[in-house]
Parts: sequence; structure tokens; C-alpha cells
Amino acid sequence: MKSLLSVRRYTSNDELPLGLTLLSGAIAAAMLFPLTWLLVEATRVDTGRAWEMFVRTETLEILTNSLLLMAAVTLFSVLLGVPLAWLTVQTDLPFRRFWSVVVALPLVVPSYIGAFAFVSAFGPRGEFQSILEPLGVEQLPEIYGLSGATLVITLYTYPYVYLTTRAALLSFDTTLLDAARTLNHDTWTAFRRVTLPQIRPAVVAGALLAALYSVSDFGTPAIMQLPVFTRQIYVEFNAWNRDYASLLSLQLLAIVLVVLALEWRVRRGDSSRGGGGGEGTGGGPVVELGAWRWPAMALPAAVTGIALAVPLWILGLWLVTADPNARPELAFELEYAMNSVLVAGAAALVAVLAALPVAYFAARNDSLVSTVLERATYVGFAVPGIVLGLALVYFATGYESLNLSFAPTLYQTLPLLIFAYVVRFMPQAVGSIRTTTLQVDPKLVEAARTLGETPTRTFRKITLPLIAPGMTAGAALVFLTTMKELPATLFLRPTGFDTLVTVIWRAQEAAYFQYAAIPALMLLVVSGLSMVVLLSQGGREGL
Repeated sequence: MKSLLSVRRYTSNDELPLGLTLLSGAIAAAMLFPLTWLLVEATRVDTGRAWEMFVRTETLEILTNSLLLMAAVTLFSVLLGVPLAWLTVQTDLPFRRFWSVVVALPLVVPSYIGAFAFVSAFGPRGEFQSILEPLGVEQLPEIYGLSGATLVITLYTYPYVYLTTRAALLSFDTTLLDAARTLNHDTWTAFRRVTLPQIRPAVVAGALLAALYSVSDFGTPAIMQLPVFTRQIYVEFNAWNRDYASLLSLQLLAIVLVVLALEWRVRRGDSSRGGGGGEGTGGGPVVELGAWRWPAMALPAAVTGIALAVPLWILGLWLVTADPNARPELAFELEYAMNSVLVAGAAALVAVLAALPVAYFAARNDSLVSTVLERATYVGFAVPGIVLGLALVYFATGYESLNLSFAPTLYQTLPLLIFAYVVRFMPQAVGSIRTTTLQVDPKLVEAARTLGETPTRTFRKITLPLIAPGMTAGAALVFLTTMKELPATLFLRPTGFDTLVTVIWRAQEAAYFQYAAIPALMLLVVSGLSMVVLLSQGGREGL
């Protein structure tokens, strides 16, 4: 019987390894399975009632707010990310290496932590207003609503645009700029006519990531009291209006699919990624800012100062001024951190085990089947956590309604919660393992086989040690992102099972923000570690 691991680099005309194909197909089907329950639940709604809910004023307001939020965050992320990438790569900005790291750090702050920090700091009667009160300032402008949500989400998503643009600029052929200078182009003209066309695919890719994040974010719009799909789904679910919640979920999923279709189209047309044999920008800056050299530092200093200093200031303030007796039931307990580590560790382990055959199959096969199965596992990563959580609630309750005496309970159990995390974040492990598998020299495997080793022993002794770094990095990324996941945790956690994110959310809902200080600071440390993992990946191909 042919081993599951007896795989070489197959082309579309070769016979695929049956065992590995079936195993990868089963895993891919499991990753897609939850969404089918959302569709089943939506089809149970009467057509007339569904149309009435689709066209009601509230739904149109939610759609408008969601699209406006996505468009505004995307636009401002580009307006921040592209200039910051250009300054830190192609100019003689002072302390360029320092700023290149610091500018990316807002990505480690979960946006919901940034949101309640900004509300506490800049709310109508917030901490900043109390500082200005002696100067006669009695109230600050309203921070809630679309403007506040746009500000907060932009501050914590622009690094997507910054990182993709920076990567493109680092591989940019700088001799093109030298040629532009010989034609007497000034700095702006050279950027517009030479640099921008080369980095446009990277800019669009980062912008689409920002768009996907903004339309999927739950915590920030909820804190900023902005009616968007994610917030309203949660409200309707808790009000037991599940028909409306399922229809809103389908609309949100349709928007996400449009964003993904745009990403796929951009990637297909991505034929101009700088680099082409030039020397790149590794040797130093190619644009001298002249008199603007020091003033230009104001942009990265202001952006990162607001994005990082405000949460740290507020959390530190809460830490030293909080009254531990105000709401004792919200006080931090070590159990919350242990619970977070428990479910995140289990999710990381299961995700890596499930990702291994899919990633190995995709890396060793150039077939349509392997590509489809690999990309199918990425769907969960694109689906908003609140939609995935709702889909699994429908699945679990529908399963239990069958009243099978031999079947275990699923709803609000740890296995279902861990499964949700795996569906949501397994693509991080797939991408990391696939990349390291592609770097394994097939000649090493062939040499072991010629020496009489079985496929299984060859995989265990040759391939596995070589791809172990990718497995470790993938597990670390799944672990760290699971620690921060909010909506799926709120939907699916067992009763009485509190984690860092649920404690933060309970404190926010009770308006006792000070009780969120310790778990929020712990999450910031964890998120900082995720940035270390990303940086340690270096030039590896990511998701």
C-alpha cells in the first residue's frame, strides 16, 4: 500500500498520491463545513420576510456604515502607509532603521484595546479633557461614531499597507530612479512616474488587507457605537433574532468575497514587482530630503506616538489608579491567562497537525487539485470571526436538536471553540509549512529513498527536521492570534470559561475600563511576540 508520504513534485499530468489527496481533501472540507450551516439557516427564512429584512432602513444604514468605514480606513491607511514606507526605505530620513521598526509596531495592538483606550482618553469627559479642564475646556468633540472608528482602525491597520509597500520598495531597482534624474525629473515626478507604477500591486494588496480587516472588525465599531454588520450581528444574536443575524452575516460574507475577488484579480495582474535584476535599495537611501530631512520625522513620530503612546498611557493610568474594590467580580485572576494559554496552545497544536498534510501536498504538487485544496483552507481566515462563530452556533444547536442519545454536547464546549480557532487561523500554519517545504531539496529525499529508506522514515528523518522551523513559526502565529481573537470566543466559549479577551470585554461592557488594564497589557506583550515571530521569518514567503 502506497504511503501517504510517498510524494514527489507532481505536475498536473501525473497521477496524484491517493492517500494524501484524500486526507488533504477531508481537512479542506472540514474547514469549509461551518459556512454551510450559515447558508442552511438563512434558507430557512421565509422569502418575503427575508426581503423585508434586506430592504429595511436599519439594514441599509448598516450597509452604508460598513462600506463607508471600509472605504475610509482603506484610503487613510494608504495615505499613511505609502509615505511612511517611502521615507524609511528610499530617503535619508534621520534614524531610518529605528523608524522602520517603530512604524510597524501599531500592528501589535489589538484594535479593540486601542478603541477603549481612545474612548477613555478622548471621550467627552475623558482623561485628556480633565487635563484641559483648568484651561476652560469643558468637553471634547465627540469621538464615537464613524469618525472615531475610522481613526482607531486606521491607526492599527495602516501597517498592512506599510509592510507590503516597504517590501516592494526594498526590491525596487533604484537604477530606474537614476535614469529619471538624468531626464531632469524632480522627486515627486520620479515617484509618480517611476516608483508608483512599480509598487502599485503591493500598495493595493496592503490596502485590500486593511479593507478586509476594517469590514471584519467587531470590537472597535461596538465600542465606538457604530452600527455596522459585525456589531449588529452580535446585538441581534443576543436578542434571539437569529434570522436577521444570519441574513446580516450573509451580506457581510458577500462583501468579504468581493474584497477577496479583488485581491485575486490584483495578484493575477501582478507582473510588475520592482526588482528585476537591479541593485535594490539595500545600499542606502536614494532620495535626499534636504531641508525637509528633520521635519519629515514629524510624520512617523506623530503617527506612532498617537497609536502607541495613548494605549500605554491609559493602561498605565488605570493600573496605578484603579479601585480594586469597585467591582471585585471583574478583578484579574491568573486563571484567565491560563485559560487563554490552554485554548491557544491546543489550537496551535491541532492547526499544525491539520496543516502539515495540506501544506506538504501543495508544496510537492503542481496540480489544480492541490491548489484548490490549499486555497480552500484559507477561506476561514478571510471570514469574519463573528460570522464563523455564528455559523458554528447554528451547527452545534442544530446537531443537538437531533437528540441523539449517544452523541456528546457540542455547543459552548472547548472542542468546538478550539475547532473555530483552527478554522480561523490554520492558514497561517499552512503558509509557513508550505514555504519551508518548498525549500527542502528534493535530491535529499531521493538520496534517502535510493538507500532503501521507506517514505515514512524518509519524511521523519529528512523532511520533518528541515520543515520544523516552519511548523514552529506557524504554531507560534496561530497561538498568538488565537490569544487575541474576540468575537469567536464570545460566541463559543463554555459558560464560566473566561480568557483575557473575555475579561477585557466584560470590563468594557460594564464601563469599568480599569479592570481591563492587566489583561490588556498581557495581550500587548503577546502581540509584541507575534511581531518578533514575523520579523524572524525574514524573507520567507508568508500568507
